[in-house]
Amino acid sequence: MLDRVKVSPSVLAADFTQLHAELDRLSDADYIHFDVMDGHFVPNHSFGPHILMAVKRSTDALLDVHLMVTNPDEVIDWYVDAGADIVSVHLEAADDLPAIINRLHERGALAGVVINPPTPVQELEGVIDLVDIVLIMSVNPGFGGQSFIEGTYDKVRELRRMCERHGVDPLIEVDGGVTLSNARALGEAGATVLVAGSAVFKAEDPSMIVRELRELGTIGMQAREG
Repeated sequence: MLDRVKVSPSVLAADFTQLHAELDRLSDADYIHFDVMDGHFVPNHSFGPHILMAVKRSTDALLDVHLMVTNPDEVIDWYVDAGADIVSVHLEAADDLPAIINRLHERGALAGVVINPPTPVQELEGVIDLVDIVLIMSVNPGFGGQSFIEGTYDKVRELRRMCERHGVDPLIEVDGGVTLSNARALGEAGATVLVAGSAVFKAEDPSMIVRELRELGTIGMQAREG
């Protein structure tokens, strides 16, 4: 059981002309969230393994890679080779999710599964015993800066109950529209990792926002645990 909520700033919102300086301002971050978009699974493109290598050289934080691609089984090794510590793939895109999870574990990476807003939590029953992290999308994937979907709280609570039934304790990550205004409620619902892009990188003091997100999320987590 974690003693505090973790924060994973999303470099999708960073200024890539100043990548090292941007990441240097995030020395307090637990993870760095790295969104990979292929233009097929989601209607946008982002970055590939070579940019991940540059991020790896610029931070000591663990690299939390989110693959929004149609062929995760074919590309997971690229990102592990580039330095990923965590690789999460979409349930909606994986033909053989247990095989992908096993491969990531063989390579020494943590394995995660992601579900989009329309996907019910119940779809995770078959893999919840296998994964290290579950990422719940709180916006529709593909673009940064979207508004948080309020129904996410119920999905997080439902996922927490599923984990308790199975006797497992994966990290529960929420990505999309996370701000200081909802961090505490997410922690109270059961989230243990908060992904934030614009809220962190567009702030005057990103490091302070990371600390405040962590503190608010942890207050919520402690309230849930009583």
